[in-house]
Amino acid sequence: MLGHDKICAVVAAPDAGAMRRQLRKALRQTRTVELRLDWLSDDREIARFLRQLAAGRPRATLIATCRRREAGGRYHGTIAKQLVHLAEAIRSGCAWYDLEIETARRCPPELLDTLLGDGRQLRSAHFFRRMPADLRRVATELRRGRPDAIKIAAQCDSFADSRKMLRFARTQRNVVAVPMGDVALPARLLALREKHGFAYAPVETATAPGQISLEDTKHVYCADSLDRRTRVYGVIGDPVGHSLSPVMQNAGFEARRMHAVYLPFLVRDLKDFLDSVGPLGIRGFSVTLPHKERIVSRLDGCDPLAARIGAVNTVVVRGGGRLYGYNTDYVGVLRTLERRMPLRGSRVLIVGAGGAARAVAFALAQAGASVCVCARRPERAKSLARAVGGAAVARARLRREFFDAIVNATPVGMHPQVGRSPLDARELNCRLVFDTIYRPRQTRLLQLAARRGIETVSGVEMFVAQGAAQWEIWTGERAPAEAMRRAVVQALTHEEKAASTRRRIRTKR
Repeated sequence: MLGHDKICAVVAAPDAGAMRRQLRKALRQTRTVELRLDWLSDDREIARFLRQLAAGRPRATLIATCRRREAGGRYHGTIAKQLVHLAEAIRSGCAWYDLEIETARRCPPELLDTLLGDGRQLRSAHFFRRMPADLRRVATELRRGRPDAIKIAAQCDSFADSRKMLRFARTQRNVVAVPMGDVALPARLLALREKHGFAYAPVETATAPGQISLEDTKHVYCADSLDRRTRVYGVIGDPVGHSLSPVMQNAGFEARRMHAVYLPFLVRDLKDFLDSVGPLGIRGFSVTLPHKERIVSRLDGCDPLAARIGAVNTVVVRGGGRLYGYNTDYVGVLRTLERRMPLRGSRVLIVGAGGAARAVAFALAQAGASVCVCARRPERAKSLARAVGGAAVARARLRREFFDAIVNATPVGMHPQVGRSPLDARELNCRLVFDTIYRPRQTRLLQLAARRGIETVSGVEMFVAQGAAQWEIWTGERAPAEAMRRAVVQALTHEEKAASTRRRIRTKR
């Protein structure tokens, strides 16, 4: 509707040079670009950038935006200067301009036609705090003055709000509906399933809450191929932004050329999400903290082993919207540890007693290991130990005990709190330490173990093994496990290099 591509790159920087660099980067991936002139530091930088734009005139659909502060933008100048910049942007090659409703209310249509008549107008309204009660009323006001298209961007604090935005967009012509906020992140991409769907993706700098980078939009989610036939899967959790499950599972779909996408769903209210499974067309989902145990009571059926464990990390949506649960953490634990040690007759300490710990405990017990459990809450440790015929061990005893392996099944040490460890070095009396955390690959716990000469195992192996098992449950096909592992390792390596660069920069300062 607005341009050559449904994915619109957002270029936003404080100076003309950085804007130009971002624009070049954007044009390598899409031919529709929004230029956020209001992010430039002052009027002189705006004028400088537009002169450079006029000299180059890239072959693309460009949308000029110079949003004033009262409308949620960064431009400090007057409305008169704002209009002058937009007019110059049109002369410099921008086919469209975004005019926020706050400015439109104060400008006679004749003035806009005189100054900006050579461009096509996208009239917009932004609601950064909450969803407006009546979207149709907002649309009616936006259409006064007969713009070429309208845009409504609204904060969505629930999946119900996101569904409302998507439903509204389907019933309107020439409207861009943008769900904002972290909960609404999947809805931004799902909007692209519609024939005239449209989504904004920043090249480097997010300009609204819940935006997904252009790189991820194009290469992790392959969002420009989404349509009504796309099968939708995802991961639910709180938090969920750190998860590399989308990287892994989407790599699997791409390797097998499946028309499917896997999205991160930030779920604070389970009912709100479950009510959206049908309307959003979700076929299956992964479950992570804190919902692995909570989800069990919401299911229509459950694999017997998952029921015994009392925790589910995989859900399939069957006919009639029935939800059926599995636990593939169990598979991940066995595949990871059986390669390194004989489990039958071994003595293994599990740190933690939550959903992940239960899967580890049942897997080890089934394999013939003697299971010991140490947890922050002794009563939960005792309960889990009883369930698998093991023993609870108080933390005060750990320095005097020896184990064949110690398994961390808590989130302690997980990104971003990477400096923490659930145990100290003197408590690591064992031959092998396995941390189920995969981000970072070398947790503080594994570092402490390595210094003592203890064999270490990163959670990456379990993560890929359980993810491949999920993939197979959903699709009924053999998972491309090596492609999935490659994608995860590549993402982690990129993160580690970026973190190392940031540390070097801080040191130099």
